[in-house]
Amino acid sequence: MENRVIIVGAGPVGLMLAGEIRLGGADVVVYDKLPAPSGESRALGFTKRVAEIFDQRGLLSRLGTIRWGQNGHFGGVGIDLSALAENHRGVLGLPQSRTEELLTEWITGLGVPIRRGYAATRLTEDPDHVTVHFDGPEGAFEDTAAYVVGCDGGGSTIRTAAGIKAPGWEATRGMFMADITGAEVGQRPTGQRIPGGNMILSVSLGDGYYRILIHDKSLPPRLERPLTYEDVADAWQRMTGESLHHAQARWICHFDNAAGLATHYRKDRVLLAGDAAHHTPPLAGWGLSAGIQDAANLGWKLAAVLGGRAPDALLDSYHAERHPIGQQLLRDTHAASTLYLTGDELEPLRATLRELLAYPEAAHHLAGHVSGLTVRYDMETGQEQPHPLLGCRIDPETAFTLEDGTRTRIAELLLDGRPLHLTAPGSASAQPLPAGWADRVTAVSAKHTPGEGSPAAPLPETLLIRPDGYLAWAPPATGATDAQADAESLGRALTRWFGPAAVTD
Repeated sequence: MENRVIIVGAGPVGLMLAGEIRLGGADVVVYDKLPAPSGESRALGFTKRVAEIFDQRGLLSRLGTIRWGQNGHFGGVGIDLSALAENHRGVLGLPQSRTEELLTEWITGLGVPIRRGYAATRLTEDPDHVTVHFDGPEGAFEDTAAYVVGCDGGGSTIRTAAGIKAPGWEATRGMFMADITGAEVGQRPTGQRIPGGNMILSVSLGDGYYRILIHDKSLPPRLERPLTYEDVADAWQRMTGESLHHAQARWICHFDNAAGLATHYRKDRVLLAGDAAHHTPPLAGWGLSAGIQDAANLGWKLAAVLGGRAPDALLDSYHAERHPIGQQLLRDTHAASTLYLTGDELEPLRATLRELLAYPEAAHHLAGHVSGLTVRYDMETGQEQPHPLLGCRIDPETAFTLEDGTRTRIAELLLDGRPLHLTAPGSASAQPLPAGWADRVTAVSAKHTPGEGSPAAPLPETLLIRPDGYLAWAPPATGATDAQADAESLGRALTRWFGPAAVTD
């Protein structure tokens, strides 16, 4: 069973990636070193773009009641999301453990096996396959696949075994985090600075639980003994004068502000995603959200290569597209954590940032970084004047009316994980889908129907949308049509992303 993928790490990123690969028709198996899910929830929600990705797979509605954030922040400096023309609001108060439960249910339903209690130890790479060696419940164990993806966190064994470096910055600060019940805690959702350069945060999780975070400059970046809840409660009392010693902790953790970015997201048959690719402090779920977007980008590509529909070189586009996002993530995280964790000496900078964020253009720019909505990939169509939407995500709420009168959304058209070729009915300039790609691209004739939550901006009459929701091809922005040039350009885009045309009669 070498023509498949091994994923190491059963966190949200590994689970999402497994689902994307399986949805694309390829075999995949997930290994995790823990015998059972940890139940920890460092992230309490996710960004708007991740909500869209989940919607495109029918997962968002399965999360139950969702609380959308009305306001955002960057390093504790508020951003009024309601004042922006585009909806950047993310999901708040949703424990990471619930997201993992949902993704586990999803991939189990797709037939993906999850093997727990297997700790990866090393790799053996060959020209046509890779072997992962594990310490398992019954001792040494190995498994072989065409590719392995490390989704095993910031201290990734897979990354180290592949010889991939992850330079960044070393830890200089230590922090405590805990989810507690049995005590009332005042709300400090974006943090409260304490004299001396310290900071605390507290937010209600519902059902009597609270998330607390403590940054105390006296805490070491690394602990020399296991953390106890008494340590957390003592630190909280030092900061606030409030005693939480009588509360009960669901879980506790110590973390630091270290960060690093893998120099390569792909090395031969080894790939990295999530924290294994870009390790950052757990700020507002940014790392989790970037990891889910890694999975959405990589999964369909691996499935296409394993299915023989696309060449191995397609996987190089994963690093080309996602590594710059990782660079931006580290830069933004460094800036935000510095604002968060530095004392009054940075108050003039915070005040200046507040003034700038009062301007809609500045707020939209920074909100786009936080929400993930402004990600744009280079589709390399060769067009002299590409459409301004090329390489951008198409809003999943964008509504269309099918030829039979049925109203649908982009999210619903992408549920099966197949590429989408969308044309306006009756349009003389719309480019039809060539027959050679009909086996792997879904062709739909539908009219854009703006309103009721659907973006009102006009759309091109032909859209080629990748399984991850990004626009891979559209006619050029000139307005003038050259049917022959458009057909050739569309063919190049189809070949680049979905492999050469099949031979048809």
